Amino acid sequence: MKNIEHKKYPIGKFHYSDHVSDVEIDRCISVIKNFPSKLKNLIENWTDEMLDTQYREKGWTVRQLINHLSDSHMQSFSRFKLALTEDNPTIKTYDEAKWAELQDSINIPVKPALYLLTGLHYRWFHLLKTLTNKEFDRTFFHPEQDKTVILKEYLTFFAWHCDHHLRILKI
Repeated sequence: MKNIEHKKYPIGKFHYSDHVSDVEIDRCISVIKNFPSKLKNLIENWTDEMLDTQYREKGWTVRQLINHLSDSHMQSFSRFKLALTEDNPTIKTYDEAKWAELQDSINIPVKPALYLLTGLHYRWFHLLKTLTNKEFDRTFFHPEQDKTVILKEYLTFFAWHCDHHLRILKI
């Protein structure tokens, strides 16, 4: 059982912190900036057979995982922008498992997802670099979690998400 848990969470499960320092914010912004190039360097020479292999038993294929990354990071970027432009908006959730079963996640090359991540993270990085501490304290409401999420805490989650999936692909 430990091996399955390690394959699911090779860097451990994410836990929100009560206090996010400026140093941690800078580290997370750096993760956001560098993620697409790290992902591309890791998988750019993988064959279709490798991309169509499940990374763990009963898990997605690598191809689905890479498309999941573009889907989830688009959602996250939108959530940041909503929180920055609206007063504690209730975000729209989505069923990531069902999205991963759609044909664009299963059958097409991963290059479009990598291109999307590259452009998206470029924009996201530049947005994050302009935010003040007050803006990082803005919030959105997550209905599935039934909680208000502070942007600086959400940033730590998405830095974890990047590191988590890079480690999964290295196993």
